[in-house]
Amino acid sequence: MKKRYARESRCYKTARVFPPDVNNHNTLFGGKLMAYIDDIASIAATKHCRQSVVTASTDSVDFLHPIRPTDAVSLESFVTWTGRTSIEVFVKVVKEDLLSGERKIAATSFLTFVSLNANRTPIAVPSVVPETEEEMKLYETAPRRAEARRVRRKESKEFADFLTVNQPWE
Repeated sequence: MKKRYARESRCYKTARVFPPDVNNHNTLFGGKLMAYIDDIASIAATKHCRQSVVTASTDSVDFLHPIRPTDAVSLESFVTWTGRTSIEVFVKVVKEDLLSGERKIAATSFLTFVSLNANRTPIAVPSVVPETEEEMKLYETAPRRAEARRVRRKESKEFADFLTVNQPWE
């Protein structure tokens, strides 16, 4: 199967933070940022495999600095690693104070997607080739994250066996 360079999946998105986008702390709603993250990550995963993808896991979202209404938020995503049918995507979130020009990494995130064929069954994906120092570091550390995902998913499935599904009115 053909290999693809990480740069081929790279995507960018910039949005302004408006008053309806913030919570009672006057910072961007975490859920709004998470929606931006899932959106751009799914685009990167699709560009990498040129197939339909589905989010298998939001592995992490680390909020590092608050994002305020005076900020613009820019997201950058790219594929960092692939398994047989899975695709790990890294998203970097940069906040920029539009009045001062100060920029900071506000959040980072890793998500995993699975590529699907027309029958909605998993399909093999191209491997990824890192080039930059950042891409290589993320690629080299990916097996640790993949193992952590496997363990967490196994534990989640085992825990789900003990959970009950209740109706809210019961």
